[in-house]
Amino acid sequence: MDASTQTIAAALLGWYDANARTLPWRSPPGSPPPDPYRVWLSEVMLQQTTVAAVGPYFARFTTRWPTVEALAAADEAEVMAAWAGLGYYARARNLIACAKAVAARGGVFPGTEAELRALPGLGAYTAAAVAAIAFEQRAVVVDANVERVVARLFAIDEPLPGARKAIRARADAITPHSRAGDFAQAMMDLGSGVCTVRAPRCLLCPLSHACAGRAAGAERFPVKPLKAAKPQRRGRAFWIEQGGAVWLVRRGGTGMLAGMRALPDDGWSARGDGAGEAPLPDAAWANGGAVRHGFTHFDLDLQLMLYSGSDWVSFPSDAGEWWPLDQLETAGLPTLFAKAAQLAMAQKE
Repeated sequence: MDASTQTIAAALLGWYDANARTLPWRSPPGSPPPDPYRVWLSEVMLQQTTVAAVGPYFARFTTRWPTVEALAAADEAEVMAAWAGLGYYARARNLIACAKAVAARGGVFPGTEAELRALPGLGAYTAAAVAAIAFEQRAVVVDANVERVVARLFAIDEPLPGARKAIRARADAITPHSRAGDFAQAMMDLGSGVCTVRAPRCLLCPLSHACAGRAAGAERFPVKPLKAAKPQRRGRAFWIEQGGAVWLVRRGGTGMLAGMRALPDDGWSARGDGAGEAPLPDAAWANGGAVRHGFTHFDLDLQLMLYSGSDWVSFPSDAGEWWPLDQLETAGLPTLFAKAAQLAMAQKE
């Protein structure tokens, strides 16, 4: 590390010592590292999700499953239900698989980046973050915040995603051998609170003296490609209520929202509109309105259909379950179906 990169690391760590966020999965600057389980769990939850949203989920998970062994032994349906609302549900399935793999190792996480990469669901970022923060290993940790800070610091004007190789190389160059975990978290905090996407607070930045992008207009970095329009999909969901309960099904083990409780639907997917029949094809249905939900690769307009027949309905016991309306919040519905349920319930008021 040359003198200029040493200066960057020293300035950032000095700023972090005075300004580090207090978060339940962290240790204070300069303290012994936190429990690897808590680091790993928080990093998985924080992918594509804000710190504010993750806080309550992290508290509930660590209270209910305080160790990786406890999580590994948990009922998968309960874990998926507890995850409901955080989105990107493949993360929850990977969480369960990884917990089981670590439990099989005696509940001990491996301590190197390479070994961590071998665990289910741990990509380059998560493995590097856990290695640096939990095990004090030198690892190059690049999330969206770090990507933005580095692109601005070195005025990297190649558009994403092509710029990521250069960004990683620059991040590697400024990552110190000591306090690598604090450095990684300092970069995250700087991107979150100072070097923000819009209106970066350059006057408060400890790296402004070394920032090549500031003079050129920091907000133009990183350079992003034009977004392609997301496909618009359409589907229907069916609200069947009787006796103070609503009929819920368990989605299949693969595909969108796999393994989650949900309202019955017509088979919509990322690839096309729903075309399946209603669960009671000969029954009377009323239009209950629609909800819109954005997924990563498409937007969905979901039409809510309300069962309006007068006949008592029965389904095979293995097809789903009747869920009490006054306990619907405990069903762990994913956000899309929670929106549809709220729409149905609002019409009862």
